[in-house]
Amino acid sequence: MTISREIRLKSRPVGVPKVSDFDLATVELAAPGDGEIQVKNLWMSVDPYMRGRMYDRPSYVPPFQIGQALQGGAIGEVVASNDPDFKPGDIVNSMFGWREAFNANPKALAAAGMGAITKIDTQGVPPQAFLGVAGMPGMTAYVGLLKIAALKDGDVVFVSAAAGAVGSIVCQIAKLKGHTVIGSAGGPEKVAFLKSIGVDHVIDYKATPDVVAELAKAAPKGIDVYFENVGGVHLEAALNSARPFARFALCGMISQYNETGKAEGPSNIILAVGKSLRLEGFIVSNHYDLYPQFAKDMGEWIKAGKITWKETVEEGVERAPDAFIKLFSGENMGKMLVKLGEFPPRSWA
Repeated sequence: MTISREIRLKSRPVGVPKVSDFDLATVELAAPGDGEIQVKNLWMSVDPYMRGRMYDRPSYVPPFQIGQALQGGAIGEVVASNDPDFKPGDIVNSMFGWREAFNANPKALAAAGMGAITKIDTQGVPPQAFLGVAGMPGMTAYVGLLKIAALKDGDVVFVSAAAGAVGSIVCQIAKLKGHTVIGSAGGPEKVAFLKSIGVDHVIDYKATPDVVAELAKAAPKGIDVYFENVGGVHLEAALNSARPFARFALCGMISQYNETGKAEGPSNIILAVGKSLRLEGFIVSNHYDLYPQFAKDMGEWIKAGKITWKETVEEGVERAPDAFIKLFSGENMGKMLVKLGEFPPRSWA
């Protein structure tokens, strides 16, 4: 038997999630059965979209169930295998995060459309990068900027949550392609990071009382592209500064994820009509036909030293709820990760 700890949803959060909304449970894993592999997780991801799965309501992904282990991206190592396509030592990507280890039948999962378990050839890239810059957040940036916003020569690009896992990659891809980039982030450390990766103008939304006015100063001739991660006043600022026919890639609106009442919309949404704007929401999983090109381009950029990234790391599966909660107060720089593996068990907070 293998002993594994996992995080389960104890109650559906009201407003900002609390540690008390989660449970730490210990389970016993038998040896893998026919066609199964056993994986020891090394890294797991926490992402803002997971907040939507904690509501008991329809969404583009099914809700997490009370009393069951949560799910999310994870990188692990195969430790035992009864599948000829996997061998001990293989590094794999799965959606079996929020736990230290698991058994699964890769072929049965794929056939049922329940999420593939894939081997990773890291090629010198740290394995956890496949949860960030080389994984879903990086591809989200790539798809949103190049396909949804349809980046064009000479565009001025505005990015909210620009120091986050997605936003920081959006900024760098836009700079690689020769564009003027304006980023919004909170606090001097994030401002300094964005300047270090070449962002032309940085708005510290925590230091200014008026994001709308600051964006107007940073882009006196207006913006052509807005990559939306925040909503609220940032969307209002983008609408105000948008040039005619500007394109908005709506990736997320983290300012509204924990709303318990009626969220306020931007007061100037009518500008989308008069300016002939295109606002398009997108889910990256609907665009996996672009993955081969993304992997090729991102791999080349990383090898050439043209892309950099930041990680904020908590250690131990018991810290996963804390890591997740910190996303909503902006405490992460770049990708928020939980490192699993050989750590002495800590008490459950």
